[in-house]
Amino acid sequence: MSGNGKVVAVLGPTNTGKTTYAIERMLGHRTGIIGLPLRLLAREVYDRIVAIRGPSVVALVTGEERIVPPRTQYWVCTVEAMPEGMGADCVAIDEIQLCADPERGHVFTDRLLRYRGLHETLFLGANTMRGSIAALVPEVHFVSRERMSELTYVGQKKISRMKPRSAIVGFSVENVYAIAELIRRQKGGAAVVMGALSPRTRNAQVEMYQNGEVDYLVATDAIGMGLNLDVDHVAFSALSKFDGRRMRPLAPNELAQIAGRAGRGFKSGTFGTTGDAPALDDGVAQAIMDHNFTPQNKLNWRNHALQFGSIDRLISTLEVKPEAERLVRSREADDLKALKTLGQVDEIYARCTNGPSVKLLWDVCRIPDFRGISTAEHAALLESIFIDLHQRGEISEDWLARQVKRIDRTDGDIDALSKRLAFIRTWTYVAQRKGWTRDESHWRGATRVVEDRLSDALHERLTQRFVDRRTSVLLRRLGQKEAMVAEVSDTGEVTVEGEFVGKLDGFRFRADKGAGGAEEKTIKTAALQALAPQFHLRADRFYNAPDTEIDFTEQGGLMWGSSAVGKLVAGQDALKPQVEVFVDDVAGPEVVQKVQRRLQHFIDRKVAALFEPLLALSKDEALNGLARGFAFQMVENFGIIPRAQVAEDVKSLDQDARGALRKHGIRFGQFTIFMPLLLKPAPTRLRLVLWSLSKGLSEFPEAPPPGLVTIPVDAGAPEGAANMSGYRDAGTRAIRIDMLERLADMLRGENSRSGFEAKADMLSITGMTLEQFADLMGGLGYNAEKAERVKAKPVTEVMPEAGEVKPDTPVMDANAAPEGGIIASPNPDESAEIADEGVAPIAEIPVETPEVEAAIPETPAEEILPGTAPDADIAAVEMEVFYTFTWGRPARNNQNTRRGNDKPRGKGKPPQGKGRKGGVKGDKGNKAQNFSARPPKKEKAIDPDNPFAAALMGLKDGK
Repeated sequence: MSGNGKVVAVLGPTNTGKTTYAIERMLGHRTGIIGLPLRLLAREVYDRIVAIRGPSVVALVTGEERIVPPRTQYWVCTVEAMPEGMGADCVAIDEIQLCADPERGHVFTDRLLRYRGLHETLFLGANTMRGSIAALVPEVHFVSRERMSELTYVGQKKISRMKPRSAIVGFSVENVYAIAELIRRQKGGAAVVMGALSPRTRNAQVEMYQNGEVDYLVATDAIGMGLNLDVDHVAFSALSKFDGRRMRPLAPNELAQIAGRAGRGFKSGTFGTTGDAPALDDGVAQAIMDHNFTPQNKLNWRNHALQFGSIDRLISTLEVKPEAERLVRSREADDLKALKTLGQVDEIYARCTNGPSVKLLWDVCRIPDFRGISTAEHAALLESIFIDLHQRGEISEDWLARQVKRIDRTDGDIDALSKRLAFIRTWTYVAQRKGWTRDESHWRGATRVVEDRLSDALHERLTQRFVDRRTSVLLRRLGQKEAMVAEVSDTGEVTVEGEFVGKLDGFRFRADKGAGGAEEKTIKTAALQALAPQFHLRADRFYNAPDTEIDFTEQGGLMWGSSAVGKLVAGQDALKPQVEVFVDDVAGPEVVQKVQRRLQHFIDRKVAALFEPLLALSKDEALNGLARGFAFQMVENFGIIPRAQVAEDVKSLDQDARGALRKHGIRFGQFTIFMPLLLKPAPTRLRLVLWSLSKGLSEFPEAPPPGLVTIPVDAGAPEGAANMSGYRDAGTRAIRIDMLERLADMLRGENSRSGFEAKADMLSITGMTLEQFADLMGGLGYNAEKAERVKAKPVTEVMPEAGEVKPDTPVMDANAAPEGGIIASPNPDESAEIADEGVAPIAEIPVETPEVEAAIPETPAEEILPGTAPDADIAAVEMEVFYTFTWGRPARNNQNTRRGNDKPRGKGKPPQGKGRKGGVKGDKGNKAQNFSARPPKKEKAIDPDNPFAAALMGLKDGK
């Protein structure tokens, strides 16, 4: 397109307002066209012009988007999509230095050489193009513009130290994502901008950055092409990139184009490196700051005068070499590669027999490879499109619908959505070509809807993955140094500025578990700063809370409801533990002291209430001498002492001392000296905690469940734990000490020398089976001898006693009586009546021995099989297991005592019972003799306060 208007090259570094100048010049004319390097930038400029002139006169034309109102005056296009043959008053080409780009440079060079406005043509770009433009466009006028702000190099910085409003530049998708993830964890999140994003996604990400939701931007070099962003600092994470064929270092002018995004308007900016990128060379950094670069003397060029006689002829015209010295033939582009590949397909070659067919093939080959797949796969897609267009004149709607439907899915991760978005861009581009589909407006709308839907989903995934709005908001408010608003719910959930940050557990803040290391630190800093007033309010409420809201755990923790607020620590006195509070430092010393005072009051009152008998014992000034010393031991042992441990002290106590101690509830048992009131569950639970603190244990033994008489012995428990729990170990089980004393009372009435069996009462109070009881007795020092015997059967027939036969009961002959002499009642009802009265009369009817013997046939013992009755009518014998218990070992440390006077028994003697003076059972009352040279020992007076005093007096009187 040619024109006779003036040609102006507006050259200068970034941030000189060149694009703004071009827009103003174009809007000064009746019509205009502006070509831009990226569709992202095209969309931005389109929105700016629409805001000034309205949408009815502004068109937007890119490869994948076409908005053309009927009364269009101003065209905003990508350089490739600029309309041909349209006479516009003003034409502007932005970023003209891209003439040197190896991929797209030939398009910009073509616009430089051939595209003109009727009245004015503007070329906007870098100063490096001055020489080439002057050589190729002799009529040009140059306008230089200076940068409106300074650009300063600040060296290398870690990403963690990057200041807000910074852009970190990467040159691959993987690099961009990795940096964005790192910033999310450390800074709260970042917006992501890449050239492959759709305008909708890109705009949503930029808006998130521009409105302050995030303070960081991670982008590819796409931001270097005129995108206007509020960036203060640009950091390069790499200094080389893949240009489609090889990795190459970035030239200083390319670095300057990107670094120039820092600082907008009159606001200065900085640039540097970060991550793995080394610091810039001093010369390169100075060149960027001075905007002094090597001129671009070689521009990429491709022949525009194409001939479509055949595929071969078209290829040859595309490969014509330029004649001008400053022009170089561009390297083989994707469209030329596709043309050469399709030219080898026989069907394609056969179809391209005339100019229109070859021209159609060339138009199809110019469909960009948005998918980035292999040349062969892209060529296969182009082949299908061309055959449809050549054969049918349009693309099959059924086939196109299937392609679009397959892509129309919003599930999957960022990579899956990005691929689908690249695929739909291909069909969006196809839908924009005039005459390629039957219903152009339908398919343009359908593909646009799918692209928008995928764009929104991609924006959502990018935000979800790379933005933590909570951390971002808190960091921004921290930076503003303003008081933040914190709210604490009834369940302790903490929100700061409306963002959930964690929970307040008592007086300690627990950050959200989903936060990472750096993120958690940020959240905690912001939360604690905002929670300072809440700590004081909560401390006041806690100080006035009743004791019923506070409790201690079996491990010494102090709880306020379900929140841990402190723990018990050992004090100088075992009954006066101290408290250590759990309060965050930010709460301040006033809150710490208030919580500590309240907890100390609680535990002091708890000890006073549960150990009242023990404390009263310690304060009784009436106790003196041995009684006072014994009371001190009781207090020191929390009211429970094994008798063997204080046997000598107990022996030394006279009856007056014992009486004084009994008044405080102390019971002198055979095995344990204890205070029964302290065996209740609540005192036991606290006693174990206080005892564990005094012993310095790291793990406290837990109190047994209340109500159990015996519990299994815990082999791993610390020594003394069972005693403090109120139990005594005996065999594999431990028995409660008060029940053990009841058992000892029962055992005193048994013959422990000749042996005795367990009574039902013994098993009843222990709640044990016979085998378990035998193990318990073994633990108490008894031998348990196991044996079997015939089980006694209950009497099923009741007989009247001798001489009490009722008159209406027939008297049977002695010869007719059953064996054994038991007479059965003929009337079952009468028998039951007698049984109900608890009387089982047995008739003692004399039976002559010869007759009885004659009734039983004599059978040799060896002929009777084991377990078989000698008579077929007699049932089989049923056996039962029983144990005989005898005293088996000496008592430990004079542990056992006589009944009724608390004095320890002599070493090795069994508990007092029938076996001591009563002789052997069946000895007809003959007493065992006891010879001694000593005179009889005078007995002590019976203590009147002894609960067994009356019984003892009776026994004494009955001697």
